[in-house]
Amino acid sequence: MADLFARWKNGLTRSSQAAFGRLAGLLGATEITDETWDELEALLIQADLGIETAQSVLEALKGAVRTRGLRRASELQSLLQAELRSRLLEPPSFTLTTRPFIILLVGVNGSGKTTTAAKLGRRFAQAGFKPLLVAADTFRAAAVDQLQIWAERLNLPFFAGQAGADPGAVAYDAIHSAITKKMDIVLVDTAGRLHTRYNLMEELKKVQRVVGKALPGAPHAVWLVLDATTGQNALHQARAFKETVAANGIILAKLDSSARGGMAFAIQHELGLPILFAGLGEKPDDLQPFDPDAFVEGILSA
Repeated sequence: MADLFARWKNGLTRSSQAAFGRLAGLLGATEITDETWDELEALLIQADLGIETAQSVLEALKGAVRTRGLRRASELQSLLQAELRSRLLEPPSFTLTTRPFIILLVGVNGSGKTTTAAKLGRRFAQAGFKPLLVAADTFRAAAVDQLQIWAERLNLPFFAGQAGADPGAVAYDAIHSAITKKMDIVLVDTAGRLHTRYNLMEELKKVQRVVGKALPGAPHAVWLVLDATTGQNALHQARAFKETVAANGIILAKLDSSARGGMAFAIQHELGLPILFAGLGEKPDDLQPFDPDAFVEGILSA
């Protein structure tokens, strides 16, 4: 357990140092004043919680201070930690409700979907499942090669169609292959697409429909991979993918490279989507199930 918390702390170093590192100086042995609240609000916004979420946190803290009759700024530290923790959903445990269980991985270009697909495959294989990696990003030849290299490196089953093939057709054939080979989980790596491009989002909806034709009830999960370094822009992406393909889970990639970890609170506050996994490094085992306690402790640990 200590090793796990250390991994989270190390992975969140940039977020803790960039904004939350100022907490120690702000919440010192002084009285709570209007200036304290102004500085705390600025800190939370700088940490990428977003204006709406930051103000909501602030109002909750002010209410707690009034109720308890607190006067010292140092007493806000534990209140802030508890308030932030209360705003993170407990990620649901993964349950294999059917075989094969189809997971559609979606997101914008460069968000880290392909690498995340491979790391998820590794986790599922280590848990005793038989995963199949599907290269449905047929628009970018390098994506197919990248996923295949990962599959070979991690000794994972891999499926790809012809170069330039219709991504829906690739996913369709992959699912039938998975059924024949009695695979447990199918991870479909879709092409990255800008959430602001209507035609590209419609193509993604088509892939989703085709997957449903290949196996009624599929996809069983649509997981949105977000690049944590994009901060508040990730919120706009999440909203678009939730509306278009009913994304029901978030994976925060590149969290270790980001100073904007606070965006996790904005995503949960405004969209109510659970964060399932977080990327805390480049190694295959650095994709970790999201731990709300470790996350809050990590960003406040500077």
